This record gives sequence, structure tokens and C-alpha cells, in this order.
Amino acid sequence: MGDEHRWREERERFVNDDQGALGPLAEQFISLGEALTIVEGGLGVGEVLERIVHAARAVVGADVVSVTLRNGNGFTTPVETDPIASKADAVQYEHNEGPCVEATVEPGLGYAASSDLRVDARWTRFGPAAADLGLNSVFATGMFPRDARPRMGALNYYSRTPGGLDGADKDIALVFATHAAVALQGAQAVEVAELRSTQLAEAVRSRDVIGQAKGILMERRGLTADEAFDTLRRTSQDLNVKLRDLAQTLADRRAEL
Repeated sequence: MGDEHRWREERERFVNDDQGALGPLAEQFISLGEALTIVEGGLGVGEVLERIVHAARAVVGADVVSVTLRNGNGFTTPVETDPIASKADAVQYEHNEGPCVEATVEPGLGYAASSDLRVDARWTRFGPAAADLGLNSVFATGMFPRDARPRMGALNYYSRTPGGLDGADKDIALVFATHAAVALQGAQAVEVAELRSTQLAEAVRSRDVIGQAKGILMERRGLTADEAFDTLRRTSQDLNVKLRDLAQTLADRRAEL
């Protein structure tokens, strides 16, 4: 009922406001989108993750925020707003328990929370360890929330105060997780495309320089194309030098032959 009332107020404010002013909920969503926008030219994955954790901390109001990502059969924390989050996350990964693990791997909404980690009976190893680090309440949202596929990871929100996150807007946090996942997937796709482009360009350059070296041997020694390539291959193996490097040297020093 509270959410419906708030949305109704927002809608009425939007319809009736001649000045076009935005309500607080609309402002949060717009700020959220702006914070995660990938600028022209693209941000790297690391930059996107840094932007995600700092925007998440501001939007939700947590003391500390970290990102959990799948790493093979385990998990890793690539970025956080405070190194203490990595220590708390590491306890979860070691014992395979805790909110970020559950939000990443458990089916359903992709949300796990605790108002008081020291007394929470669900996570008997993680809870006291996190409390000893000074982190007393937490919640995590999976990326993507409510996704049948394996999730990429989770956003982890910590408070130093028991009950410190009880007032956080769960809906905003779940929407943020979706935005974050989209931004991260976009950055990963760009990096993969750039890597493939680089590898393709390198392959073309290698092919061209090997072709030049073959041409030199064919001209100077009267070899066929196959014989020239076989000579390059055997010489590369004998000298323990990469074929491309050998071909480049031959092409660069052709006048000395």
C-alpha cells in the first residue's frame, strides 16, 4: 500500500506541476540512470564497476558497498568503497554462506538481508566475522534480480549500525541492480569486441609480414611458396624464435641478405 501511495503521489505531482519539477522518486531514478551512463568512447569494466559502487552507496545510503562477481566456480570482489568490505566478502566466499552468495546463486528475487549480523542464526560464520569487522547489518541484490539464468554476481550493502539499512528502499536497490547489470554487460561486450578487433588486426599484420618474408626467400633462393614457408617454420623452431618475429627480422633486414 505504501508503494502504491507513493507512486500515486508522484504521478499526481507530475500531472499537476506546470513547472515540470520532479518528485524525489523520479529524481532518484534519473540520477541512477545518469550515474551509470556509459559515455561515448566507452568505459572499461573496471571504471564501470567503480562508478556502480559509488553510485550505489549514494542512492541507497549504505556505509560501505562492494560488488561480487562470479569467478569460475567461486566469487571475487573486484571493487568496493572501503577495503573492509572485501574482508567481509572473503568470509562469505570461504564458507559459501552469506547474503552475496545467496543473492548470486539462489533462485527467486535475488535479495538477502540481515538487520543484525552478530545474532543472525542463518550465517553462523559470516555474521560474527562481519560484526567483528564493524559491519553489523547488510543486504545484497543479485545482478540481475529475478533472473532464471545464472546471475553475474551481486551488489552488497553494509551498515556499521544494527538495523542501519532497515529504512533503505528495497525497490530502488533492485532497480539499481538491474541498471548495474546492464551497464556491466555493456562494458564487458565492448572489451570483448575490442580484444577480438586487436587480435584480428594482429593476425592480419602477422600474415602480411610472413608473406613478405616468404617472398624474399622465394626471390633470393628460388623456392616455392610452400618451401619458403617450411624454411621459415624450421628456422623458427631451430632458433626458438616466434615465426612472426623471424619474418619481421627478415623483412626489415632484407637489404643485408
